[in-house]
Amino acid sequence: MDAEDRLRPEFVDRVLDAVADGDDETARELVEPLHPADVADLIELAARDEREGLVRALAGIVDADVVAEMNEHVREALLDALEPQQVADLAGQLDTDDAVAIIEDLEEDEQRAVLRAMEPDDRAAIEEALTYPEESAGRLMQRDLIAVPEHWNVGQVIDYLRSGKDLAEDFWEVFVVDPGHHPVGTCKLSSILRAPRKMPVSDIMFEEQTLIPVDMDQEDVALRFQKYALVSAAVTDGTGRLVGMITVDDIVHIIQEEASEDALLLSGVGEGDINEPVTESYRARVRWLVANLLTALVTAFVIANFEGLIERFAILVALGPMVAGVGGNAGTQTLAVTVRAIATNQLTGSNRWRAVGREVRVALLNGLTIACLIGAGVAIVFGLIFHDPLALPLGAVIAAAMLTNIIVAGCAGVMVPLTLERAGADPAVASSVFVTMVTDSVGYFAVLGLAAAFLHIA
Repeated sequence: MDAEDRLRPEFVDRVLDAVADGDDETARELVEPLHPADVADLIELAARDEREGLVRALAGIVDADVVAEMNEHVREALLDALEPQQVADLAGQLDTDDAVAIIEDLEEDEQRAVLRAMEPDDRAAIEEALTYPEESAGRLMQRDLIAVPEHWNVGQVIDYLRSGKDLAEDFWEVFVVDPGHHPVGTCKLSSILRAPRKMPVSDIMFEEQTLIPVDMDQEDVALRFQKYALVSAAVTDGTGRLVGMITVDDIVHIIQEEASEDALLLSGVGEGDINEPVTESYRARVRWLVANLLTALVTAFVIANFEGLIERFAILVALGPMVAGVGGNAGTQTLAVTVRAIATNQLTGSNRWRAVGREVRVALLNGLTIACLIGAGVAIVFGLIFHDPLALPLGAVIAAAMLTNIIVAGCAGVMVPLTLERAGADPAVASSVFVTMVTDSVGYFAVLGLAAAFLHIA
């Protein structure tokens, strides 16, 4: 591993060379010390046509934990090469949430074949999870948890944890339930270990707990974990019964996924995964390029209406893109801040207009700064170097156009995602297309319109 915990290229090459030479034993000796996540990285770093041979050579090392850590596109290709019974055996070794992540990506007929090959208890748990919406708490939760009656004492809980069979292997708290299996509190393991055996569980439990509805979106689940610094949380169904739990190790992945998803959606690149098939990447990207092409026609229309002005004052062709480009960057800055604020619940209906006012003030300050710089620069260059008599008016026009476009860009950067959110659309999906259209068209219109009005050339 290098200083950033990445597999060194020379190590990857040694493993792949050993596999190519048929020396599977050397490949296994090299890979065996690695963590499952690093083994998954190794498989992902191999070329597509090398992966099958690599996995075959590492038989016994590429287990369920490795498969669970794999990129979904790489994992899907690997599972396609396995028999349903083999996939069922892998899924049966995993926690329910990881098993669901593997099976939910399969085709419907493959899902049925794998589920038929699984143990009845595992199959029932996964089939139940698949009934919940994608990216919901029901898909994310684990079924294996520790729940005890509220009338027990600490000694009974400890004896149960020591002698009980088929209990969850990893847990950080014990959930306390009433006779209807509704959660009434939670006990930290540290509290249980430090309390006298005869003390009732109800005396040491925390009655206030964060309950996660089974149909809650995973992004909202992640926000609750982040806001309340949770290590684990109970998941309840529509009747309030305890049906599972979510742990922080699952949420770390979700936070990363959701943050990456918003950033990629702003760019219009779909999943943006380098392991994604070329055709899928093409379909995800081309539709936004077509949308950009259509919105660019608005800018072209604006420019076409000032054809005579451009012919008589060609320097505007060079200065117009500067105004449009800087305005586009200003809009992107505001857009990124706004989308993040919406995603993290920092921006809601109660502070919407205050946030708009803040971004307008920031845009005004930025606009004044950049306008002064570009206005002075244009006046100096065209006045002192080219001795143009219109240097000062031209500088003033470009400065005013820049100020106008940056203010408009700031307004668009905050209003477009807010409008999309109120319309029920994902504010990260199409915001950049509309903001770019506004900044380009307004930028050129401001430059050409102000030039026509104040330079008396039109």
